[in-house]
Amino acid sequence: MRDPVEEVLIKGRAAREAANLLRAASTAAKNQALLAMADALEAQQKRILEANAQDIQRAERSGASKAFVDRLRLTPERIQGMAAGLRQIAALEDPVGKIEGMWRRPNGMWVGRMRVPIGVIAMIYEARPNVTVDAAGLCVKAGNAAILRGGSEAVHSNRMLVQLLSDALATSGLPASAVQTLETTDHAAVIELARHPEYIDLVIPRGSEALIRAVVENARVPVLKHFKGVCHVYVDREADQEKALRIVLNAKVQRPSVCNAMETLLVDQAIAQEFLHRVIPELEAAGVEVRGCPRTRAVTPHVKEATEDDWSAEYLDLVLAVRVVDGLEEAIAHIQRYSTGLADAIVTENYGRAMRFVYAVDSAAVLVNASTRLVDGGEFGLGAEIGISTDRLHARGPMGLEELTTKKFVVLGSGQVRE
Repeated sequence: MRDPVEEVLIKGRAAREAANLLRAASTAAKNQALLAMADALEAQQKRILEANAQDIQRAERSGASKAFVDRLRLTPERIQGMAAGLRQIAALEDPVGKIEGMWRRPNGMWVGRMRVPIGVIAMIYEARPNVTVDAAGLCVKAGNAAILRGGSEAVHSNRMLVQLLSDALATSGLPASAVQTLETTDHAAVIELARHPEYIDLVIPRGSEALIRAVVENARVPVLKHFKGVCHVYVDREADQEKALRIVLNAKVQRPSVCNAMETLLVDQAIAQEFLHRVIPELEAAGVEVRGCPRTRAVTPHVKEATEDDWSAEYLDLVLAVRVVDGLEEAIAHIQRYSTGLADAIVTENYGRAMRFVYAVDSAAVLVNASTRLVDGGEFGLGAEIGISTDRLHARGPMGLEELTTKKFVVLGSGQVRE
């Protein structure tokens, strides 16, 4: 197999050339390519599933958890969802070339900002092969070339998906090298991607905290971080308990293996007796292991005792930490201490308390009377997302097309010079 450094350099050069061509591609050309990519996924579903089956078998033989295997698994429904996501991206407004704000200076010249592609984006991620398609589609629509490095556990799935996507680009008249994957499974390639600003303009790592920190510590290229999601739902004393029950169950159970699933439930002491007697049996019936603080266990003594580590744990599984708090301010204090800043929610019918929560909780997404599972580019109307940024600069929260562009100044003059 090719040396990982050599492969990064070769594919980096090809991506830079592709980005230069893609930058000038028309919206119609990019949309045509996206639709061809969607058609290819549907037409080649059998080949995709066969490649994915190899990854699933290897993961199961290695003793991977059910949650891990779920993130890795592709099904006909998930492939259909990926194809639908590409078509949704094609239908979205193209941000490239859009001029945002134009103002006239006293000397008569006009100054404005135009949205332009970032250039070459390296995406590093683990397990979920659907990320390959989402990232490729968004990058192409925003005029960026993409180098995709999925985890070794999904190598067969990712190779097949990228082959189909790049072939569709070529048949549509766009450079096939606008979407590439690293063939090597050597971890050195992950670090190498982030060390070449001459080829790579932005690195977006998704996956474990250890992976992201390793990239950040070694990078010479800007890194947009997608750290872990310790998401909270706080059920306020003035919550509609039927509404709260639906939100809590959805936030934890609907798909526990993803970053926007709830990991900690906070309940106001004023309603703890009633609400915990309702929600904990429902959670346990859905297979959730509940770990509770002393006040939670005073209401439901059979649940496992929560430790300090549970409040900062991202389980990505059917495990939930539950804490009873004295009220809104203690809930906010808990979130400020333990949240990773991805998504936190309050359930309440009191507008003032909801707004206090919204202003005090500084997460990328703050929800009122809605499940944290809704924090997603598709659910927010952005199309498929490339990740959920917990950074503060450039992009924060679900990242769609606009977040994959930057701006340049455009000046329209009529001969002006500086005096």
